[in-house]
Amino acid sequence: MNNPFDLQGRGAVITGGNGGIGLGMARALLAAGARVAIWGSRAAKTEAARDTLAREIGDASRVHAFVCDVSDEAQVEAAFAASVAALGGRVDVCFANAGVSSKGTPLLEMSLEEFRRVQRVNVEGVFLTFRAAARHMVQRGAGGSLVATASTAAIEGAARNSHYGASKGAVTSYVRALAVELARHKIRVNSILPGWIVTEMTENAVANEKFAQAVMPRIPARRWGTIDDFGGIAVYLASDASSYTTGEQFVIDGGYTKF
Repeated sequence: MNNPFDLQGRGAVITGGNGGIGLGMARALLAAGARVAIWGSRAAKTEAARDTLAREIGDASRVHAFVCDVSDEAQVEAAFAASVAALGGRVDVCFANAGVSSKGTPLLEMSLEEFRRVQRVNVEGVFLTFRAAARHMVQRGAGGSLVATASTAAIEGAARNSHYGASKGAVTSYVRALAVELARHKIRVNSILPGWIVTEMTENAVANEKFAQAVMPRIPARRWGTIDDFGGIAVYLASDASSYTTGEQFVIDGGYTKF
């Protein structure tokens, strides 16, 4: 019997793959046999992540790194073209994972620029990345998988994070629309909604004792999430095991939004 989770020969692009959840995804995809291109906006961090991943699998030929600001159209187009070339002419799955957090700004004090800063990366970045990937997948005619990293802020009230929640809610709506639009091309589109995960973006919050005392009792799993908690869902959505799964939201939060 064939292994439905085998990713041998498949190419994957992960924006924001140089750290946090994206790095956890890249690690799992490589372990399943995929070839991976990670994108990041910081050159040194992105190169270091590639080197780390290459050492872990003992094969530098399956890991590639590109510097890209996903809010910049020209950079996205260039990075995607370079990724296709590096991955042997095929991208089977694209994870639009790059994002920025809010600054905890109350609505009454929020500037238009601060609101737009978050939308540019979290919404426009997903649009630009998915458009490039979808064009490639349609042209190849072999279908594929598009996966966006949203947040539980898309489905709950996130005080002082209204613009962040708005951006992630937009992503989940966008994913559902694309799932319908692109199904005829055998392209499936899904989103992942992380809860409280220990990453560079959240390290200050989870290290705050007052914050931890308020949040941890609401997490039935009684722990913070880790980047490796996203390896399984990444492999599933990149593999044939998810061939009939599209337009879905996968909440990975230790039960936080259920309690």
